[in-house]
Amino acid sequence: MGAYILRRLLLIIPTLLGIMIINFALVQFVPGGPVEQVIAQIQGQGDVFEGFAGGGQDAGVMETDNFAGSAGGSKYAGAQGLPPEFIAQLEKEFGFDKPPVTRFLMMLWNYARLDFGESYFRKISVTDLVLEKMPVSITLGLWSTLIAYLVSIPLGIRKAVRDGSPFDTWTSGAIIVAYAIPGFLFAIMLLVLFAGGSYWKLFPLRGLTSDNFDDLTMIGKLLDYLWHITLPVLASTIAAFATLTLLTKNSFLDEIKKHYVMTARAKGLSEKRVLYGHVFRNAMLIVIAGFPAVFIGVFFGGSVLIETIFSLDGLGRLGFEAAVARDYPVIFGTLFIFGLIGLVVGILSDLMYVLVDPRIDFEKREG
Repeated sequence: MGAYILRRLLLIIPTLLGIMIINFALVQFVPGGPVEQVIAQIQGQGDVFEGFAGGGQDAGVMETDNFAGSAGGSKYAGAQGLPPEFIAQLEKEFGFDKPPVTRFLMMLWNYARLDFGESYFRKISVTDLVLEKMPVSITLGLWSTLIAYLVSIPLGIRKAVRDGSPFDTWTSGAIIVAYAIPGFLFAIMLLVLFAGGSYWKLFPLRGLTSDNFDDLTMIGKLLDYLWHITLPVLASTIAAFATLTLLTKNSFLDEIKKHYVMTARAKGLSEKRVLYGHVFRNAMLIVIAGFPAVFIGVFFGGSVLIETIFSLDGLGRLGFEAAVARDYPVIFGTLFIFGLIGLVVGILSDLMYVLVDPRIDFEKREG
């Protein structure tokens, strides 16, 4: 097993490198980069000089006025009226004065030292930005995954035991309907019904905590936190029920039909002993072993719509805003971090298989 884990760890390097190369190459062909973003804002608002080297808003506006019409040969479509010196300064600020290959190699060298750079537009390091948004994603990811497992596994087992019964039929219908409802639409429905939209004002409309959170007692803080996350967690969990419940049910049905189950019943074992003493471990193999991947999927795949609806500033909104603004350090920094974590979680999933069923030996399977 040690040799298998070592091989998997070594494969992380070329896999992660391939991910970064493909995404970096694709970004080079996407129009509207950071320089274009700044130029567009300057032409529309005239206040984007602030934060860049060479002066604040007033200095930038004066310089623009003095050099009006002197950027006729610029390669940027919206640069008319801006001085070439300023365009060159922008390119240097963003690092675009260097060839793409040089920029890519410099980025990899910095990432190898865990230096993910600074956001172009927020003037904060990518690491600090991710840590700042992480509590929201941890909340949605952890609670959504736990609730989905705590509800779906018992429900899937009961559906398997009572396969074909009225209970199995109506619960399947309810699950399919819940799966068909988009998470953001369910979130809006929860707001309308329970957050003061048109009916009951039982839950807060936005945020993870109340304004007076720091003044509350420890119990008060916990209750306030749970009060705020109820609706967002429900909205982000609704679609996970169907997949996990049906996966659990089908896994149990497959195991129940096997010969060792019939042998156990023939020996006079009770149905409960057969179900939970023999079937459960084998049936739960794929469900439990997939827990790390499910959690990471929910954690890093936070719904930007749900976060927006409930005014939660998490990783979902961070990724969306970075993509819209072409904030490349945030885009590539989070891609590297999440890609690395995702690959490590793949190894952890394999270890979970071995933990749940020691009979699995990946080294023999590879041989």
